[in-house]
Amino acid sequence: MKFFKSGSNVLPELLQDAAPGEGSRHDGISRREFLAMATTFGATTAAAYAMLGMSKPVMASETPRTGGTIRIGMVVRAGKDPRSYDDSPQANISRGWLEYLVRYTHQFTFEPMLLEGWEISEDAKTYVLHVRPGVTWHNGDSLTAEHVAYNIARWCEKDVEGNSMAGRFGTLIDAKTGDVAEGVIEVVDEMTVQLNLPKPDITLIAGMADYPAAIVHPGADSEDPFLAPMGTGPYTLESHKVGEKAVLIRKEGHRWWNEGNGAYLDRIEYIDVGTDPSIIVASYESEDIDANYESSGDFVALLTELGLEQNEAVTAATIVLRANQAAEVNGERPYADARVRRALSMAVDNNILLELGVNGLGVPAHNHHVCPIHPEYAEMDRLPYDPSGAMALLKEAGMEEYEHELISIDDDWRKGTTDAMAAQLRRAGIKVKRTVIPGSSFWNDWAKFPFSSTNWNMRPLGVQILALAYRSGEAWNETGFDHAEFDRLLADALATPDADKRRGVMAKLQKIMLQEGVVTQPYWRSLYNHNRAYVKGMGMHPTFEIHMDKIWLDS
Repeated sequence: MKFFKSGSNVLPELLQDAAPGEGSRHDGISRREFLAMATTFGATTAAAYAMLGMSKPVMASETPRTGGTIRIGMVVRAGKDPRSYDDSPQANISRGWLEYLVRYTHQFTFEPMLLEGWEISEDAKTYVLHVRPGVTWHNGDSLTAEHVAYNIARWCEKDVEGNSMAGRFGTLIDAKTGDVAEGVIEVVDEMTVQLNLPKPDITLIAGMADYPAAIVHPGADSEDPFLAPMGTGPYTLESHKVGEKAVLIRKEGHRWWNEGNGAYLDRIEYIDVGTDPSIIVASYESEDIDANYESSGDFVALLTELGLEQNEAVTAATIVLRANQAAEVNGERPYADARVRRALSMAVDNNILLELGVNGLGVPAHNHHVCPIHPEYAEMDRLPYDPSGAMALLKEAGMEEYEHELISIDDDWRKGTTDAMAAQLRRAGIKVKRTVIPGSSFWNDWAKFPFSSTNWNMRPLGVQILALAYRSGEAWNETGFDHAEFDRLLADALATPDADKRRGVMAKLQKIMLQEGVVTQPYWRSLYNHNRAYVKGMGMHPTFEIHMDKIWLDS
């Protein structure tokens, strides 16, 4: 069996043939997907860029300074078991002490972290994970293969409420027990773990880099690491007050495995600025923050006009406006009928949602949650924008008089997008009640609302998002979508490394999404944040990660 080793630059032929070039179907955005797949199967970032005829992006040649405190404006939420994290800010705080096996970089590539490297078989059924030597936990224990195996097994506990990692590692799970299948995780030696999959899965490395995949110590309190922080990272949590502030400081007496190559700051303060962008502006004007988590809509230009540095990432981040097919309202399931769901999408012009929601900073989408950034993307038009046809469908379903309660969080762009949908539904003659819930409580029940909007981060692979959000029974399946043929096709797609072959399967998956009216997914967003000129290494990460070990202050 042929294996492909990270860092070796020996790649499967199917990936070498897929490298975007002159005359290729791949455009500047889809190159990012190629970079992710190439580094998954072995290429270094430099080699992956070279295959595209490009040079690897380089950071400014300034020598980082050590010391100082940075203040970042970001929502400060409660901690909980990392595998059940449901928002990036939670992970950005704990990333100071809880690290990851793999990192997804600002350059759209994967690089080893707590893994020194990995090998993947040509058929994507065998993964060999090499644990990085010299890594210690805050209590002095050495990181071992047993610790890595313990975490992967935890990710596979499907019955744990909110554990979305089970969706990323579903290939490893025994459907009968809801836990990792026997023989799948093999501890080869003290520093090597081998995964023996029952069927191919090309997404595991990407799954290890996602924000709920933080590595915890087997003996630590993993139910809420914010209460007793213990990890391998360079920082620890000094204080944490939900809705106000979280403070990280250097972990005294701990020698970080990457000492000398990062973790330049002495102190990181996350200041809760809520979800109102005007508070971010006021916080900069009053000199309370040095950088912010995200800038949106009209406030992107406004913050830039203040003299701040603007950072941008073109991604597959988005919003979905979805009806929960399984939700009951007054003893009935109003969204169990596909005609009702299709009608809600047909009544909405996605271009208007793009303009009113994020000030046009993105491109329209087609309601199937697969993006042109993904090489398996199949070009396919949405169901037509047809308000009169939408009302006809509702009458056919006996739902023309039903009042829909459309729920959203209270922030700028998500509220604005949802307001725009409600207005268009009303214009089509559909009755709508709008409910806005504060960010402090919205996420408590986000997956259970009957009809609501939710933001979704970019995932490097198209099949990842479908497995996380729409496969039957997954923790993040907020639509209640349960479709046996969709699940079967998705399993085939996950097992197909060749993007061209996977595209044929993806076309069928996208068609099911449209026919079933699963979501109204109106646009793909460009992401922005800002920082003061003396903040170096911040940037805007394509999945909202803040890599605090790379940030330093030139002041």
